[in-house]
Amino acid sequence: MASQKTLLLTGASRGIGHATVKRFSAEGWRVLTCSRQPFDPRCPWPGGEENHIQIDLGDPQSTIEAIEAIRGKLEGRLDALVNNAGISPKDGEGGRLNTLETDLRTWGKVFHVNFFAPIVLARGLKDELSAAKGAVVNVTSIAGNQIHPFAGAAYSTSKAALKALTREMAHDFGPMGVRVNAIAPGEIETSILSPGTEKIVETLPLRRLGQPSEVADVIFFLCSPESSYVTGTEIEVNAGQHV
Repeated sequence: MASQKTLLLTGASRGIGHATVKRFSAEGWRVLTCSRQPFDPRCPWPGGEENHIQIDLGDPQSTIEAIEAIRGKLEGRLDALVNNAGISPKDGEGGRLNTLETDLRTWGKVFHVNFFAPIVLARGLKDELSAAKGAVVNVTSIAGNQIHPFAGAAYSTSKAALKALTREMAHDFGPMGVRVNAIAPGEIETSILSPGTEKIVETLPLRRLGQPSEVADVIFFLCSPESSYVTGTEIEVNAGQHV
């Protein structure tokens, strides 16, 4: 019998991350989760607490130090790394922060979580990824390709940078047998949806919100043998919003 595969997932506590844990767990994978909070015992997956690493991806030192803690939970191999954690700060009224209003510290925090943490984790665990001929999936966004009414400038540009980083990582990790791809979700039905999203949905070719499970299915595909010749690409998961 083949040994159990292992996924490391950031931003696991809600929405797409939560659905991804459920999808991989249902396929028999062991899932290591990372978030700022301690493990929430209400999360309904097996072995959750001992497979959780508390880490503030907005703090470079915390991210670097977490590498050893993660490595200690691996048995020399990591089959998949999914960089799903992302933050999108708003103004006092909950509106988008544009390039004129975003404080420098806010830019830095957003880029640490959304852009720097993915490469710090992947580079820190490259030996384990290489040993498993594993896969990396970076979760970008429709906002990385066009102005979005709710996503702020720091969030959008960090996701555009993450798309470019995916290409660079695919080039550098490929010789190790590690594939690196991205997915760009559009309007997904999660707790962070902004009021007014229904107006966007009316313009989508498929005329509906996406479900977190539909995004998790694409992530799973990119971590499975079915996508063994796919690397360096970004898959739009957005009901045709990009067209």
